[in-house]
Amino acid sequence: MAILENIRKRTTVLILIIGLALFAFVISGVFSSDNFSGGKVGSTVAEVNGENIPINEFRAQVETASRRYGPSVTSTQLVNMVYDQEVRKTILNQQFEELGIDVESDQIIEFVRTSGYAQIPDFQDENGVFNEQVFKSAIADWKANDPLRYDAWLQDEASIIQAAKERMYFNLVKGGVTATLTEGEMNYNMANDKVDLQYVRIPYTSIADSTIKISKGDIEAYINDHKALFEQDKARDIRFVYFEEKPSAEDENNVKEEITALMDDSVEYSEATDANDTILGFRNTKNMAAFLDRYSDTKLDTIYKAKKDLPSVVADTLMAMSVGEVYGPYKDGDSYKVSKVMDRKENGTVKASHILITWEGAERANPSITRTKEEAEAEAKRLLAEARKEDVIFTALARDNSDGPSAPRGGDLGYFQEGVMADGFNDFCFGNPTGTVGLVETQFGYHIIKVDDKQDVVQVATLAREIEPSETTINTLFTDATKYEMAVMDAEPENFGDIAKESSYTVRPVNKIKEMEENLPGLGSQRSIVQWAFNEDTSVGDIKRFNVNNGYAVVQLTKKYKKGLMAPEDASATALPAIRKELKAKQIIAANKGKAMDAIASDNNVSQSTASAVTLSSPTLPGAGREPLVVGTAFAMDKDQTSDLIKGNTGVYMIKVTNKTEAPDVENYSTYAQNLQTSAAARVNGAVYNALKDKAEIEDKRATFY
Repeated sequence: MAILENIRKRTTVLILIIGLALFAFVISGVFSSDNFSGGKVGSTVAEVNGENIPINEFRAQVETASRRYGPSVTSTQLVNMVYDQEVRKTILNQQFEELGIDVESDQIIEFVRTSGYAQIPDFQDENGVFNEQVFKSAIADWKANDPLRYDAWLQDEASIIQAAKERMYFNLVKGGVTATLTEGEMNYNMANDKVDLQYVRIPYTSIADSTIKISKGDIEAYINDHKALFEQDKARDIRFVYFEEKPSAEDENNVKEEITALMDDSVEYSEATDANDTILGFRNTKNMAAFLDRYSDTKLDTIYKAKKDLPSVVADTLMAMSVGEVYGPYKDGDSYKVSKVMDRKENGTVKASHILITWEGAERANPSITRTKEEAEAEAKRLLAEARKEDVIFTALARDNSDGPSAPRGGDLGYFQEGVMADGFNDFCFGNPTGTVGLVETQFGYHIIKVDDKQDVVQVATLAREIEPSETTINTLFTDATKYEMAVMDAEPENFGDIAKESSYTVRPVNKIKEMEENLPGLGSQRSIVQWAFNEDTSVGDIKRFNVNNGYAVVQLTKKYKKGLMAPEDASATALPAIRKELKAKQIIAANKGKAMDAIASDNNVSQSTASAVTLSSPTLPGAGREPLVVGTAFAMDKDQTSDLIKGNTGVYMIKVTNKTEAPDVENYSTYAQNLQTSAAARVNGAVYNALKDKAEIEDKRATFY
């Protein structure tokens, strides 16, 4: 009883302790969950027909893709790529499950046998052929001795199973794709039945657009009647002013002055000797490599170069200079440069062509070559005699007879310097004048060589300084961007452009940005700007300055588009021309109803035209373009029959059939039916998946995480 009495006295304390314990339990759950790092337990990146794609698994796939593709693909591109793959896999897996499609081990092996995996050496026998037992042994060995490789194989195996299921599924669909002989006959007739007709066309352009009055209600009605044409995703419009971090004219002049000052000797006071020392400049330095290491953005290049390898802006000048001469400063790209010719080799590069005649067993000889060395020598001597004839074109001779890879180019080897070719080949080319044709033997075969050209090469030292924006320029840019940002923030949103114009800034609009885009014209990859534009807290008219590549961008959100049907003002660019055409067609038909073809042509100041051998598969009229309804009407008419007024793509028509030619009968239409079936089967994979995706209910949540 005493114990119970003590408990009753401390009831309040116990309740507090229990409450704190429960609170601690809840708190620990919060801090150990993904919530603390911005995620949610069980959160998903997408939902496909009620099935979730977990964010953790998705991130792992993105990481795998990142390792595969490396830095050449941006993070947003990786996310979008993996998203498309995962949505596709989920949609198709739902079909596999519904149909009971699965893959057994023997099917996996068969898939490997008929895929690129069969080329993996570990899966091949001593003859280089895929072997099932070798394949199983390799996997077992990896599992026991190489866990990292085995884990990688498990990922490959999952991909193989998925690909095998897809192949099975699409093959089932293709099995139902067929074409009857009647369809083949119809396809044949559409391409070969011909009609000649006479027609008059009143173009829609004969009525001025300004005379057609269209209301907002007309546009709304048209949108509702053609909803598929006006579906839109969530999107944003922005405009921005870009403050680019680039050198000013003063920065450029400063670099030019600095590089000019380095050309000649200078005198500096030396504390060590308590005397003035002469510092040799670029023109007179005795140690060019050390000078460039100290003063230049580029090091000394000791390679001799032909004219084609020199900067195009100075190539002619440098090749005309003597050893020791200096040229510059000159601007090349984003740098100022001074160049000095250090050395020259006359005829240091040779352009040559050759005809290679090789023999069986020669180095790098094609396995199909079966001639002996003696036979090769005899053939080479025969070709040498041919090549020395004045009326023989060497390139044609090489193209028709050479065993070398340069044969398609007429034996042309381009320019090369000493030491590049085999010794005998090298000595002949550099030891003989241009135009010489001779025979040389190397380990590759017999060469009939023609020396086409020779050029000097030069060794050039270049002092270069990149033209970069100075700290003053960068500070001024930041000040300008900040001032503009403050000015537009204090003004009405619509004044964004006017304020820019006052300071001669250019406003650049970017329209219909999608939620998962990242590249903005003129700014490059700017995911942060896109995320800001789609943030629920960002309103139309809001402005923000962003640090971007090489500068700043002051950005304004100008419009939001909701997912669904377009608003009339957004759809007008597409809807107005179509509505105008409809209204013009009604006017033209009403004004010309009951008239003969001659009268229509006369009253509308148009001429009658003719079209010959028109087919249903190519329903095009000369001077009018593609008109399937008009041509289809002609095929439904009898010879010498005249039509009513027809509303076409480019105008209103009246036609008269002057002749009809039926296609010649064919004994069997199976070839045409087979062509139809093959064409339809080739479209199955893409068409089926697109149809499934269009019908699927997909909730995209990527923008929540990326």
